[in-house]
Amino acid sequence: MSAIDRSSTVTGTVAVVGTGTMGQGIAQVALVAGHPVRLYDAAPGRAAEAAASIAARLDRLVEKGRLTAADRDAARARLHPARALAELADAELVIEAVVEDPAVKQKLFTELEEFVGDACLLATNTSSLSVTAVAGALRTPGRFAGLHFFNPAPLLPLVEVVRGSATDAAAADRAYATVAAWGKTPVRCADTPGFIVNRVARPFYAEAFRVYEERAADPATIDAALRESGGFKMGPFELTDLIGQDVNEAVTRSVWESFFHDPKFTPSLAQRRLVESGLHGRKSGRGWYDHGAGATPPAPHTAEPRRAPREVTIEGSLGPADVLRELIEEAGIKVVRDGDPADWKGRIELPGGALLRLSDGGAASDDESGTYIHFDLSLDYRAATRIVLAPADSAAPEDVDEAIGLFQALGKQVSVIDDVPGMIVVRTVAMIVDFALDAVARGVAGPEDVDTAMRLGVNYPGGPLEWAGRLGATWLECVLDALHYAYPTGRYGASPALRRRAAAERKVL
Repeated sequence: MSAIDRSSTVTGTVAVVGTGTMGQGIAQVALVAGHPVRLYDAAPGRAAEAAASIAARLDRLVEKGRLTAADRDAARARLHPARALAELADAELVIEAVVEDPAVKQKLFTELEEFVGDACLLATNTSSLSVTAVAGALRTPGRFAGLHFFNPAPLLPLVEVVRGSATDAAAADRAYATVAAWGKTPVRCADTPGFIVNRVARPFYAEAFRVYEERAADPATIDAALRESGGFKMGPFELTDLIGQDVNEAVTRSVWESFFHDPKFTPSLAQRRLVESGLHGRKSGRGWYDHGAGATPPAPHTAEPRRAPREVTIEGSLGPADVLRELIEEAGIKVVRDGDPADWKGRIELPGGALLRLSDGGAASDDESGTYIHFDLSLDYRAATRIVLAPADSAAPEDVDEAIGLFQALGKQVSVIDDVPGMIVVRTVAMIVDFALDAVARGVAGPEDVDTAMRLGVNYPGGPLEWAGRLGATWLECVLDALHYAYPTGRYGASPALRRRAAAERKVL
């Protein structure tokens, strides 16, 4: 029987081992929540330095009016640097935030077991290593769990509570309740590579990097497409420069290797070259972008103003882009309706004869039934400030001008990229949703926890399961099938979960 009481939260001393940025952030969270906190670091003097740094952060919170002076003084009195692991003996919870090396973590926790009581919860803040593997060397692995905070820990609300293969339910419950009591938003997940966020988020980076590697668009334009059309807060190039290319690439490689080199998780060669060159992003002064003093961020490619057509013909349904009918009419452009409205592979015919269609995962040049110009997905076409176009090789300059003018008349900036299958937002969102559905089907986490994790952990404009409902599984399946045809490597093969959902959707229709 477990010594952990599932009915209660941790109320006593919390110890944090490892006093880097993440360790300090976790310690601050526990301290502000009212716990006595002990800090330990293997490097002599580092724990005392970390305590001073945390105290300075508390001062800034007082200056900003987020903490009273009395609460700050009480928190400082509860913060104690430790010189040896033995000083953590009275801890009810120990959270490790040391280097991402399983051997180092195992050695730390086996040493800790010699000092802490049997009822003490042990937790790792790893973002990509196996919780089960780290716990494998312990005498009592049942009290061991993952508590994956996101950086900066005091500000970001999400914590992934990871239950390893040997973790007792009581230990996971108590860890979950404790994190919730700290004002965080915990989500439960199984111990699989990347947990929820770092598993489901891989396509956000990978698809952008592949579009860049195919020279379909530059980083600034890809970032702008995902921000200004997709609705994401940051693009993948600017975000990985912020995270650190070495950190992001290491997580991608760890997940890929943990899934036995599954092609769905293949890392980017272009990103690997950045890391090998020491171009790690903001912290090194340069990554995808130049972050040196006085450097000007590159602008996305944006089309010059073009004349809008006076009239267009819309045939069938535009599917996820159907709201464009209303936007075109509101812009004062006459819309002639034609075709079967139930035909969800609809298109917009321009006066010159070119055909506009929401990207279906294939290339515009592959369609031999006319001259096509694909446009990219927006999760909210009304709010979007940019639309991306990919003309077929057969499209004449005047065809492209008409398409640009149409979307500019709707108040959108327009970027024109090369004709790449799935464009930018379409392939990214389709893959994210597929990864999320697959994770739920495999028991990694429940649908609500997956959506919560992606909204809070990486600030997505919605949850992938929510997108699946809005976009339709049938459309998503068709996108991935087209991508799989264009790239027959297995990377874009739709998951069984998506195919089952699409089949059920078709039966209803």
